[in-house]
Amino acid sequence: MIVMKFGGTSVAGNTQIDNVLDIAKTRLDAAPVLVSSAMAKVTDGLIRISELASAGKKEEADKETDDLIARHIDVAKAFLSGDNLVAAIQQINKLCGEFESLVRGMSLLKECSDRSYDKILSFGELLSTTLIYFRALERGFDAEFLDSRDFIKTDDNFTCAAVDFAETNAKIKEIVKPKTNKLLIAQGFIGSTDEGVTATLGRGGSDYTAAIIGAALDAKVVEIWTDVSGIMTTDPRIIAEARTIDKMTYQEAAELAFFGAKVVHPSTMQPVIEKQIPITVLNSLAPESAYTEICSEVPEKGLKAITKKKGIILVNITSSRMLNAYGFLSKIFSVFEKYKTSVDLIATSEVSVSMTIDSEENLDEIKSELSNIGVVKIEKDKSIISMVGQELWKDPNFISDVFKAAGKTEINMISMGSSETNLGIVVNEANSQQTIIDLHKLFFN
Repeated sequence: MIVMKFGGTSVAGNTQIDNVLDIAKTRLDAAPVLVSSAMAKVTDGLIRISELASAGKKEEADKETDDLIARHIDVAKAFLSGDNLVAAIQQINKLCGEFESLVRGMSLLKECSDRSYDKILSFGELLSTTLIYFRALERGFDAEFLDSRDFIKTDDNFTCAAVDFAETNAKIKEIVKPKTNKLLIAQGFIGSTDEGVTATLGRGGSDYTAAIIGAALDAKVVEIWTDVSGIMTTDPRIIAEARTIDKMTYQEAAELAFFGAKVVHPSTMQPVIEKQIPITVLNSLAPESAYTEICSEVPEKGLKAITKKKGIILVNITSSRMLNAYGFLSKIFSVFEKYKTSVDLIATSEVSVSMTIDSEENLDEIKSELSNIGVVKIEKDKSIISMVGQELWKDPNFISDVFKAAGKTEINMISMGSSETNLGIVVNEANSQQTIIDLHKLFFN
């Protein structure tokens, strides 16, 4: 069997959904499970509605809600007829009735808990898969609608729930029954707690859902369908000449995803690594175009891609007490742990530590507590430019070439991961795009 995940732009409307089903039809002999995101821009709209409702702006929230409902009903009317249209609209109205009740309650209370927020966001995926399911029936598919909340089981850390893999794997094997020439349709991004409360896996979590299902069912491959032709050497919006990478390792793909590449969710590799299930990244708008395969071993070494993570804050801590001291780093990291702030890159010397974070939340409190350890300097508006590939250190000219290409850019920090897969440099955001252009020109042109 295979798992096929389609992103929001791939299911943006009736034409795109038909295109998705055209692709699925070519894979029916592989017993596919189709996992879908919400339609393009719908999740953004749901977030906006929750913000309006919790601010007590009910009329504005209601207008946005009406627009969202109308969009899905318009798509249903565009490609459904007869009983399928009636059943689809009934299901859409049922879902939207629940949604409107939730929005009404939030407007009255003027608050949105994380639990309510997850429930709000779940409607996007439920609505899109409803449309896909009924269109599949309209076109003569043998199709089955699955509710991912029945088998993706999580804790109650709402907005970014952790998956209970033991229970989830058992539930998937019990409920999800792939069959040749049958299309199973499920939602990405959503799951539920032991009490049946809706939870989400974090923004972009549909890729993760697909990988979880694929690993549980020993899939032949997990296909991630998006609107670009695989993973590219850099963002094609910055450099039009960027080209598709044929193959890369799980580790390379994970580094790229975490440090800014938006094609695949960072957690996607985790479930499939143990079983060495390949992931392919394909373009739903051009199914025959180039694609990227992500797998355990790739013979090609050296630099594969350059990516950028913006909105970075550089934190420098200097103290003579670090000299020949032990436990110093643990004191620093205990502060970040206290405020649940993750650190991306770190570089140390005898008397100073530099690290990057990507959130300003609790920044004043973090700075205040770190000041008890040493002199703290905070620099904002930075970007991490990451160069990802296997065995980068083994090329003696690589580091010198990086500095040569970025010679006109002030580099605030440099860090090489212990995996030897990622060289990261921190630069001013204003200079980041030109730095990527210069690096790409040297290494890929």
